[in-house]
Amino acid sequence: MAVQLGYKNVSRDPYGYPQWQARGLPVASVAAAPAAAASDSPGPLHGWAMLWTLTGIFFGGMALNLTPCVYPMIPITVSYFGGQAVKGGAGRGRLLVSGLCYMFGLALSNSLLGVVASLTGGLMGAMLQNPAVLVVVAAVLVVFATSLFGLWEMRLPSGLTQAASRSYSGYFGSLFMGITLGVVAAPCIGPFVLGLLTWVASMGSPWLGFVVFFTLSLGLGLPLFLLAMFSGQLERLPRSGGWMIWVRKIMGWVLVAMAAHFLRPILPGYGGDVLLAAVAAAAGLHLGWLDKSQANLRAFPLIKAVVGIVALLLATFLVTTVALRGPGVVWKAYSEEVIDEAKALRKPVVIDFYATWCTPCRELEEVTFHHTEVVGKARSRFVMVKVDVTKGGNPYHEELLKRYEVKGVPTVVFLDAEGRERADLRLVDFLPPEQFLQRMAEVEASMTK
Repeated sequence: MAVQLGYKNVSRDPYGYPQWQARGLPVASVAAAPAAAASDSPGPLHGWAMLWTLTGIFFGGMALNLTPCVYPMIPITVSYFGGQAVKGGAGRGRLLVSGLCYMFGLALSNSLLGVVASLTGGLMGAMLQNPAVLVVVAAVLVVFATSLFGLWEMRLPSGLTQAASRSYSGYFGSLFMGITLGVVAAPCIGPFVLGLLTWVASMGSPWLGFVVFFTLSLGLGLPLFLLAMFSGQLERLPRSGGWMIWVRKIMGWVLVAMAAHFLRPILPGYGGDVLLAAVAAAAGLHLGWLDKSQANLRAFPLIKAVVGIVALLLATFLVTTVALRGPGVVWKAYSEEVIDEAKALRKPVVIDFYATWCTPCRELEEVTFHHTEVVGKARSRFVMVKVDVTKGGNPYHEELLKRYEVKGVPTVVFLDAEGRERADLRLVDFLPPEQFLQRMAEVEASMTK
């Protein structure tokens, strides 16, 4: 009998990081934990990672306005808003409310998609420990990417498209336009949105699903809203052309990068980083120089070259990071003999409960546990033990999970020289090397008291 992962935030430790208390829910397997805990624990995205991810999604939503299906709707949308203002005779104020209704409709429909995907993704979160499932998810994302590359077109039933294209007056009309924008623009934005839904479902966090798609909606709707408010600037927009096909291909490469992200846990060593670098390099070469899309914009060749160079620089950075990464912590498998030996040597113990499908676990391994000072102190003053719970069903691992009351991964347990846990130092999320060194120093200091 294992335990289901579930936490609630009850306090913060001396370093400002949350402490978590088990709710005591019955369960089936700790391997199913990622999705079960995601709604209450910090989740796979937090802090700066959350900020940069949402920023990228916001600008991705803005970029979707430049795809061939959405861009032609700009003059239609602006004309509609202008007509609503004239009909109502309320000028800019009525236009503002209509634009807000439009954005709310767009955000409502997309955010509900995100929440539903994350709620139904609980099973997916548990399944993502299976390499075959990861390969299938990555393959689905690549198939969607090929649609954005122009190899096939996503088409919805004509009746659904016609219903979504109807025009209604008043604020309800603006709300309806926002809700149905995704249907009308599905051939271009559908593959990208479905790929994002796959990613959100894998995390199993309803609030994160809502935030991700709300942010995407803001990026998609904000340019249309601003143009509606300043419709006199419409003539300054660039004309349609091949540059929109090029923007669509950028979205395709984003999906390929997401597929590479899903494959990272099953690739040995630094294979995941090398794969991401290869994707960035291929995207840079394709978008910068190999793609034959043309446009009337004089700056278009320069823009393509800049994007290509940035992607190649990113690939170089990823490869350089891997090449310069020094040796990591040397781990021992958990056994009673190892713990007894640590007591005999009067050394504290660090126990890392880890899984390959756990993003913060990989962050700890690749960043914190490869930091020079952490590695040096771990080698000379600590006994480092790792418990890999990637695959469930191991009776010994399940017994350890119960013994140490582990409710999710990552969980890092600190034992003093007497084998007693320092519960105040327990770690349930990624921690940068500097803060991790502070915890190591504190458990050492307790030995001299």
